[in-house]
Amino acid sequence: MLSILLNSNTGWVLLSTMILGIAAGTIGCMAYWKRQNLMSDALSHAALPGVVIAFLIIGEKNLLLLIVGAAISALIGAFLIQWITTASRISEDSAMGMVLAIFYGFGIMLLTVANRSAGGNQSGLDGFIYGQAAAMVRTDVITMLLLALLVVFIVFLGFKEWKLYLFDQQFAKGIGLSIKGMNTLYTALLVTTIVVGIQAVGVILMAAMLIIPAVSARYWTQSFKVMILLSATFGGLAGAAGTLISALGSGLPTGPFIVVVGAGFFVISLVFGKEKGILINYLQFKLHQRTEQTNAQTLKQEGWEK
Repeated sequence: MLSILLNSNTGWVLLSTMILGIAAGTIGCMAYWKRQNLMSDALSHAALPGVVIAFLIIGEKNLLLLIVGAAISALIGAFLIQWITTASRISEDSAMGMVLAIFYGFGIMLLTVANRSAGGNQSGLDGFIYGQAAAMVRTDVITMLLLALLVVFIVFLGFKEWKLYLFDQQFAKGIGLSIKGMNTLYTALLVTTIVVGIQAVGVILMAAMLIIPAVSARYWTQSFKVMILLSATFGGLAGAAGTLISALGSGLPTGPFIVVVGAGFFVISLVFGKEKGILINYLQFKLHQRTEQTNAQTLKQEGWEK
């Protein structure tokens, strides 16, 4: 195991997936409180056509340019969701589902075309569906690392503003905070996190990186600040542990192992979480039941004595 850790490529990939997990866990908390868990799923699928179109234009696998293509495609998906919701009677959930299915189908169709082109089959574009962290080179890792750190930095820099934007928009407007601007910045950060992670985790599993750490953290605290810190910690640990496990074997996919480790944190939180965890709920129920029985016995004894 030590030799694997000392391998420079493994170390870079492990560091990048850990930072990706931290960024995804942080942004995931915002998506959770905005009740837009499906939005991350829709935008991650919407990024696929942009990746393939960027490849067809430039003719090579340049991660930074593929990320730019993915970001443009995902932003178009976000705009369409907003437009469909405001210009029709279709609900936001339905709009997200439509964009997810249409963009993903279009992306798969383009991917088939790209794979039949010269060099397309060897480009590794299929890795964007399920993720292929081990295939990343050092420049890919540095690109991913810098963008993920930028996302985390922006969130923690404006923490008070984010809190007002999520929980008290009327007060935020009163002090001159632009809700439209905050919404645009939130969408940009969400899209950036998604497109940064699709190379490592894939468009299908990226949504899990955003949702699972946030939901797990919610079982431990009522504080938004603590929830973000816990979610970032769960995401970072899942990214590091999943990468390490996949590096121990040959041909083990990194993305699914990251998601499985994240799911492990969720199960632990679901059972042992101090905020409505199954075990705490059961103990509180038994304690309440015992208190009720004690009170009933006391009243009965007092009535007997009278």
